[in-house]
Amino acid sequence: MDDAAQTIGTTPQLLADVVARHGEREALVDSTPPEGEVRLTWADLSERAHALARALVAAGIEPGDRVAIWAPNIWEWPVTVLGLQLAGAVLVPLNTRYKGNEAAYILNRSRAKLLFCVQGFLGNEYVTMLDGHDVAALERIVVLRGEPAGSSTTCDRFMQLDDPAHRESLDRAVAERVAALGPDSLSDILFTSGTTGAPKGVMCTHGQVVRAFDAWSTVVGLQADDRYLIVNPFFHAFGYKAGLVASMTKGCAMVTQAVFDVPAIMDTIDREQISMIPGPPTIYQTIINHPDVGVGRFPSLRLAVTGAAVVPVELIRQMRDVLGFQTVITGYGLTEACGIAAMCRHDDDPETIARFSGRAIPGVELRVIDDDGAEVPRGEPGEIVVRGYNVMVGYFEDPEQTAETIDPEGWLHTGDIGEMDPRGYIRITDRKKDMFIVGGFNAYPAEIESMLVAHPHIAQAAVVGVPDERMGEVGYAYVIARTGTAADSAEIISWSRDEMANYKVPRHVEIVDELPTNAGGKVMRFELRDRAVATLAKGSSS
Repeated sequence: MDDAAQTIGTTPQLLADVVARHGEREALVDSTPPEGEVRLTWADLSERAHALARALVAAGIEPGDRVAIWAPNIWEWPVTVLGLQLAGAVLVPLNTRYKGNEAAYILNRSRAKLLFCVQGFLGNEYVTMLDGHDVAALERIVVLRGEPAGSSTTCDRFMQLDDPAHRESLDRAVAERVAALGPDSLSDILFTSGTTGAPKGVMCTHGQVVRAFDAWSTVVGLQADDRYLIVNPFFHAFGYKAGLVASMTKGCAMVTQAVFDVPAIMDTIDREQISMIPGPPTIYQTIINHPDVGVGRFPSLRLAVTGAAVVPVELIRQMRDVLGFQTVITGYGLTEACGIAAMCRHDDDPETIARFSGRAIPGVELRVIDDDGAEVPRGEPGEIVVRGYNVMVGYFEDPEQTAETIDPEGWLHTGDIGEMDPRGYIRITDRKKDMFIVGGFNAYPAEIESMLVAHPHIAQAAVVGVPDERMGEVGYAYVIARTGTAADSAEIISWSRDEMANYKVPRHVEIVDELPTNAGGKVMRFELRDRAVATLAKGSSS
């Protein structure tokens, strides 16, 4: 945003501002629609969003109503979220990996009145998947792409509610709703990933979202002439807030990518002259490992933002030297902190970027505390807590869980274990719950993983604790071999004994092709833990 636009407090205001500044510039590119490529300017995007807002008003959606989107990264997603927010509604995004029961839980928990979805994405028939599930509050299902089923309707038919005969009154109603929105108005309810139990709805306001991701895009160095490949899913804060909202603050073009496919991404980088790609480390590592990629292959690349997993120093160097990124930044955030709390800066050295998740963004405080709530000395581990404008309003209709997470002084207890150096930079060692105790010693998986990726044959590692009769718990490591190498479990264990304290050495090492991750690229340890326990039980019974 320009300096004069710092008072912008809602996404509808942000949309109006970007149209005023960059209306005729390209805003959105999608090469996947059945009818052919779609390219929209900011003015086009705004026009379509306003048309959808009018249809929503005509459909009976009221300010504060929850409207859900269950769709991949397609051009209709930004139009839909901006349209529903222009109508005063609250976004509830659904993970495209959900099955019917998981989607029904979110729809019921949020009491969403309307669902926009697709039919046929990766073979998933989302409307059909809801068959047999009682979704009491849901009044209407609109299919953005694909053939409708059951009582659902096509988007074209739904848009007929934007009746030209009532256009003036509908426009007036939308304008009144936009004027009634303020920075404290609820913008979205993003449900936690479920890696720690039943998903909880995190409520954030328009003002939080706009301010946080204006700060995010400023730290990154995003500019109006950048072309931003949005691979991170829109249903996650990394795609919706760090993608759509961040792009709106600077006016840069968004290029959507519905599926992570390296050859397709490489083609898109070339065709669209992509300059910005954020994502988890695996995205960059996979591109670097592709046989057709070499130094200077992508001259347009400029900005990268990564995190959510251990980042080897060598990867940071390769991202700069091989892929050509001028700026590589790591960050730290969680859904309850509007998706962002700390970031490295563009002039940090590779070791800092790899080892740390940055320092607090402007207007936000970070501390590392002990179990009694006292701040620990710099360099000592403790729980990371966050305080500032970015801390969620609370969990949707769950005051007890909210009170357990945000203390009376406003500190959000993240459950993440980390350390802070004298500069104020934080290093995440692990989720508090993921720590396991080996013979009385605390073992932190992320610390062990960062040591394992120094092995010449290991590209990525994930460690979980499993029960052990003698030691209480021991480590079980899943590792992905580096391209062109043959990792050996016994050799890795032997190497680990030489490289780390004995309580940190994984007792078991399993070589795998991939690790299960959630939308933000974080490894789902509960799944690995269950798999490890089952594997060990099977081995002991055979």
